[in-house]
Amino acid sequence: MNEKLFSNPSILLREEFDDWALLYDPGSGYAFGINPIGAFIWKRLDGQHTIDDLVAEVNASFTDVPSDVRDRVLKFVDTLITKGLAGTKAS
Repeated sequence: MNEKLFSNPSILLREEFDDWALLYDPGSGYAFGINPIGAFIWKRLDGQHTIDDLVAEVNASFTDVPSDVRDRVLKFVDTLITKGLAGTKAS
């Protein structure tokens, strides 16, 4: 997946305790909870990063990263896209 990833600009990030966060759509009232790594990834959905970029940054920034991190990041991003919280553009 070479597409650049971006967050939906109408979605608000609300950071909670212990680096957990909520993605909130004020238009629909929909909220989606994310863990600290999800919040880390969300902050990088700026239209400049690919899945491979995100995986590299997770590996560099966290300890005890599971060997299937790429699959987990891809699944998380796919969920965000499916829910209309993020999108892709050709690089």
